[in-house]
Amino acid sequence: MIPVVADNMHMWITFAVIAGAIVLFVFDNIPIELSALVTVVALLLAFHLFPVIDDTGRNSLDATALLAGFANPVLFAILALLVVGQGMFQTGAVEKTAEVIGSLVHLAPRYALALTLLLAAIISAFLNNTPVVVIFIPVLSALATRLGMTAGNILMPLSFITILGGMTTLIGSSANLIAAAVSERTGGPVIGFFDFAVPGLFLASIGAVYVLFIMPRIISRNVVPKKPRRGRSGKQFIAQINISEGDPWIGATSRAGLFPDLEDMTIRLVQRGHERYLPPFDGLTLQQDDIVTVSATRSVLSDVVKDHMALLGMGFDEREVETNENEKSGEVTIREPLIMSEAVIAPGSTLIGRTVAQAQIQVVTGCTVVAIERRSRMLRTPLDDIQLRQGDVILLVGTTRAIRKLGDNRNVLLLARSRAELPLAHHATRAAIIFLVMISLVISGLVPIAIAAMLGAIVMILGGCLTLPQAARAFDRKIFLLVGTAFALAVAMQETGGAKFLAHAVVEAVAGYGPAVLLSALFLLTALLTNFLSNHATAALVVPIAVSAAIETGVDPTPFVYGMIFALNCSFATPIAYQTNLIVMGPGHYRFKDFMIAGMPLILLLWLAYSLFAPIYFNL
Repeated sequence: MIPVVADNMHMWITFAVIAGAIVLFVFDNIPIELSALVTVVALLLAFHLFPVIDDTGRNSLDATALLAGFANPVLFAILALLVVGQGMFQTGAVEKTAEVIGSLVHLAPRYALALTLLLAAIISAFLNNTPVVVIFIPVLSALATRLGMTAGNILMPLSFITILGGMTTLIGSSANLIAAAVSERTGGPVIGFFDFAVPGLFLASIGAVYVLFIMPRIISRNVVPKKPRRGRSGKQFIAQINISEGDPWIGATSRAGLFPDLEDMTIRLVQRGHERYLPPFDGLTLQQDDIVTVSATRSVLSDVVKDHMALLGMGFDEREVETNENEKSGEVTIREPLIMSEAVIAPGSTLIGRTVAQAQIQVVTGCTVVAIERRSRMLRTPLDDIQLRQGDVILLVGTTRAIRKLGDNRNVLLLARSRAELPLAHHATRAAIIFLVMISLVISGLVPIAIAAMLGAIVMILGGCLTLPQAARAFDRKIFLLVGTAFALAVAMQETGGAKFLAHAVVEAVAGYGPAVLLSALFLLTALLTNFLSNHATAALVVPIAVSAAIETGVDPTPFVYGMIFALNCSFATPIAYQTNLIVMGPGHYRFKDFMIAGMPLILLLWLAYSLFAPIYFNL
């Protein structure tokens, strides 16, 4: 029989709150942050009215105990890692590596696709999955286009393989950190950075085989027709590229009148000294000091800007422009990101009739004209020589302060919704070094992960890889509230005896079948729950149960905690199970059931793999 404590009211109150939280999280009728707050307040109110009195006469579930999770070092580590990941994203540190791998498509298309996905998996073992997926979406979309595939063929595999990579290290997923913290708090093992790397790599390898070779066959039946390439649709701007020493365009050669290496844009003029070359080009090779006039969409030009500082007419130091008035006194310099924005030449503007060069917009406003769009006809004139007209749309780049100042200029009408930050690409190496040092500190054990992550975040900001506003945007309030709520639920489960009660129930249900069957049952239960609940909330529910169940049966709880970590990462069956699934759902044009069809076999495969592997590896 399942033992029932004499006074189990507190336990049932906890179960009732958990059931309510599950309903809120699953049906999502109110924002998930509000659901988390409702859950915490329900716990606070319940155990204030019905306190749990311990041996010392104090309430063991008072506000201090329930809210302690919001000050847990793991929570700070997760938030700091998000800032570090944002620094890697903003500088394009990972994107450069991805582009190098992507360029291999010309040599071996199929191998390049697999190699790019595997690279994403490796990076996601050390970096938050969300920025990794965001970075790799355009790379893989370009590969898909060259291979005659749709984005739907590869974006779901991208999300899945980053999740698989995240289950191999302690920081690969925020759920890993939470599960480790809950394990330590509830009497389970203390988990190190690479402690579960061997079983994690085993499962990730099996999952990768499925994602690379089996899953494409499943989703190919459900993907939608191919969409037009992004570079050929939308407003076409005229821009001017000044090719300087070391420029990536040097050596590009025309074939059949076009430049196939320069994707998604059309070259309309090449100025070489006093000579001008117009299309169709016949075997023309771009050289240093050429001035190239191109037409392309804004999205394409934003990528070009990152690699062609000559396009902006400004150097390295000028990108970091806003300084404190008392900088000479030794105060810290505040660095601003570059903003790309659109503006329309206003009626009656004094700029009308002047060329871009004569208008001296950069001198007056601090913003550089990158490109111009005129709907009446496509121009074949160097950018500086184009005469501005009423209604012309100019694409500008400047600092936050310069763009704000431009809004007060009556000669142009600033399109506020067109503002977008540009990555600080010249800090990519710096960001990569900071990231590697942080990882080295964690792996070496010199400092705890929370300290290393916070140091990495601070150095990212001080090193100019991120601004304070960008770092602030990296903080995810959903994660903050869900993690704090997860710890509150965990401590309530522990203090009220709920974890032991459920452990007894699970143990009795599989009594006589041994710890291996018990572990397998807990794995499957967790894997299913994590697809409908937040994996943070699921971690708070199942890890105390797994630890208690292992202790109850007299076995080491370590393989049970590892199993829960792997199961928490089985977020494959629904788009709401994980952020990266939601990110790829739109670009891949997936339906809810597409995740179920492709994800459930992977969950079952990993469940069977760990159920067979764990008894042998851990000698259960």
